[in-house]
Amino acid sequence: MSHILVLCNGEAPNYDLFTQYYEETDLFIAADGGGNIALSMGYTPNMVIGDLDSFDADKSQSIDIIQEVDQEQNDLEKALNLAHQKQGSRVSILGATGHRLDQTLKNLSVLKQYNDTFEHISLIDNYGKTQLLPPYFQQKIAAGTNISLFPLSGKVTGITTSGLKYALTNEKLENGVRDGSSNEVVSNPVQIDHQKGDLLLFISHFD
Repeated sequence: MSHILVLCNGEAPNYDLFTQYYEETDLFIAADGGGNIALSMGYTPNMVIGDLDSFDADKSQSIDIIQEVDQEQNDLEKALNLAHQKQGSRVSILGATGHRLDQTLKNLSVLKQYNDTFEHISLIDNYGKTQLLPPYFQQKIAAGTNISLFPLSGKVTGITTSGLKYALTNEKLENGVRDGSSNEVVSNPVQIDHQKGDLLLFISHFD
């Protein structure tokens, strides 16, 4: 397996966003109640995993349902362990944000936890895409796109950017001191380098 889609039970993605990622993936895993969201949109997951306190198993008998009652891991962690077992190299996660803030923060922590497990892993919602950056990042992003940088580790140092309206040159971002929200792509490719810390990149969906 190469590209795996995971759907969680947070804010549901809109139909077009979901189908975009569904059509690009080789395996579709729902994390517990994410299975209900999929079925409501007319899509059947290949697998549903979690403690199953939310998924209505009676809706379909053709799904491979795996109950994992371990309360030390949330349903997203269980889905990502399964994605790793299925030899996924690229994972797109939908429905992991919105609703309860504590669960969104937990899922950002899970993103960090599994970042080195896969070649690429990202959280996608109706507003944009979030990923942890490697020390050296370069990508073409449409001019005019809004992006934000966030120091997930509390402080990130040695940040240098190019292609952004508000450039950074060997600078730092720190929670409660300085953030990198609401920047804008002005030229390509966009390059973002950093020396120390965990740096999140949020790319707004470009209309």
